[in-house]
Formats: sequence, structure tokens, C-alpha cells
Amino acid sequence: MTKALILTVKDWWESQPERLEISQIHLIVGKFTCVEPASLQFAFEVQTRNTFLENVKLIIKETPLIAFCHHCQQEYSPKIGLQYACPECNSSMEDIRSGRELKIDRIEYAYASNF
Repeated sequence: MTKALILTVKDWWESQPERLEISQIHLIVGKFTCVEPASLQFAFEVQTRNTFLENVKLIIKETPLIAFCHHCQQEYSPKIGLQYACPECNSSMEDIRSGRELKIDRIEYAYASNF
């Protein structure tokens, strides 16, 4: 996954008409993706050594797992790894409203000529 992130940023960076100095990459990672932020952070630091991303700060915002029960007409937050059913009626979790996100939110940069 880290490799895909790096390749996506590299493709974007190379497509820019002017050279940019990237300072931060902001990611949104849902709790239901099973992506561990600390592991992602470590892998990013290791895989970007001696590259144009070497000193870039990776900022990860986690989104909670939120489901909606159509029977009870209410949202609830199941605990990861435990029972995913509605706590009120025990219906199966069918409608996930949040927690599956895995995306680049934004990239902070400056033009290289400004340095």
C-alpha cells in the first residue's frame, strides 16, 4: 500500500509543470481498512529514504467505523474486531457510512524556486 501511495504522489509530482517541494502529505484512513497508521508511517519513512519524498511529513487522519441500522434507523459505532451487529436489535451490519476511506486528502508543497 505504501508503494502505491508513493507511486501516486510521484506520478502527480512529475506531471506538474514546475518542480515542487512537497512538505506534507495528508491521508484519510478509515478504521475498517485494517491499515495500522504507525506501520504505514514507518513503511513510508523507510521507502522514501534517498528520494524526493525523504523529508516529507505523512499526516494520517483516521475516520471511525460508523454503520447504519435500517431496522432501528440509527447510526452506531461497532468495535473493530468484535461483533459488528447493531447493538439495539442485533441486525447484521449492512450499511457502512464511514471507516472504509483510504485516500490522499491533500498535498502541501511550495515551488522549488522559492527555496
